[in-house]
Amino acid sequence: MTQPTESPAAEPPGGFLAEVKDAVTVRAALLVLGVLALQLAFVASYIGAFHHPEPHEIPIAVAASAERVARQSAQRLAALPGKPLDPRAVGNEAAAVTQVENREVDGALVIDPAGTTDRLIVASGAGASLSQALEQVVGAVEKAQGRSVRVVDVAPAYRGDARGLSSFYLVIGWCVGGYLCAAILAISAGARPANIHRAVIRLGALLLYSLVAGLLGAVIAGPVLDALPGSLMGLWGLGTLVVFAVGAITLAFQGLAGVIGIGLAILLVVVLGNPSAGGAYPYPLLPPFWSTIGPALPPGAGTYAARSVTYFHGNGARGPMLVLAAWAVAGAAVTLACAVTRRGRPGAAVGSGLPDDPAPAPGPGPTPGPTGEPGPAPGR
Repeated sequence: MTQPTESPAAEPPGGFLAEVKDAVTVRAALLVLGVLALQLAFVASYIGAFHHPEPHEIPIAVAASAERVARQSAQRLAALPGKPLDPRAVGNEAAAVTQVENREVDGALVIDPAGTTDRLIVASGAGASLSQALEQVVGAVEKAQGRSVRVVDVAPAYRGDARGLSSFYLVIGWCVGGYLCAAILAISAGARPANIHRAVIRLGALLLYSLVAGLLGAVIAGPVLDALPGSLMGLWGLGTLVVFAVGAITLAFQGLAGVIGIGLAILLVVVLGNPSAGGAYPYPLLPPFWSTIGPALPPGAGTYAARSVTYFHGNGARGPMLVLAAWAVAGAAVTLACAVTRRGRPGAAVGSGLPDDPAPAPGPGPTPGPTGEPGPAPGR
């Protein structure tokens, strides 16, 4: 007795090209194109921001024992080619130092009319590249006039904070945690919350995560690695706000666009926010586009506030904290609004918003009776 032989599986009609067409859906193709666009934007944004740093209108106070000398010096500095400085005459040296410590200006030139050596007040804790740019520009001007300059750092970078970058990297870590936490919530329970209660639960979970992440980040940067001085409680509060703001933005984008919202959050926070944050190069050294958007985005606001808390006793942190609070409130409000508008819609908690989202599989329906009429449903 011969055994039946199995016939080879039939290839889909149309051959290999038909197989490719069947395997690569429109949704997958659009997602890959989106990733490519995000990658190219990343390259363009980082290289565009960092490839040619140049000082532009760095705020600097000018003081002298004679008010006329201070005004003339400020006018001379304002007339430099390319406008690298934005000078303003102040009444005396104490007022100039106060403005630096309050983050109203990035440096101060104190002129000694009776001698040939002036003093340049800087704060390297706000960014070593910025204080170095001031030294180069002012030093060249002083040398051209046959004078010299002595640099005085009133807020030096901490011994464990090389070039004043630790605040920037701390904030970047908080931002990464914020959008990854929101993304994981989407992956585990659907990109869009099913109802208002689920949205509140997600925001509550994000808040708890933000409290823990803010504290642990501040502890690592402060007591553990001894990289940042300043108030531990201040950094904890800032970290909580940064993480929650970025996470709420990500939840909001997911509520509006499904899983594509994760890519939109990366575009805003990573592609645009990180290079414009003023970390490696503070705002006066960045090209106009990045220096304009930086203070309005979470990484930039967080970095500026972290340096204020760390080196300037919180001076100048109010504006950036309000920016972060605005992002947090807006993100939470949009997340809740999206949940309300989708209430009662089947399947609203899942999907990417792209074509080819699989439809839900039909459940078992009623079986026809002997006369063709629907019979009782199974299990009843």
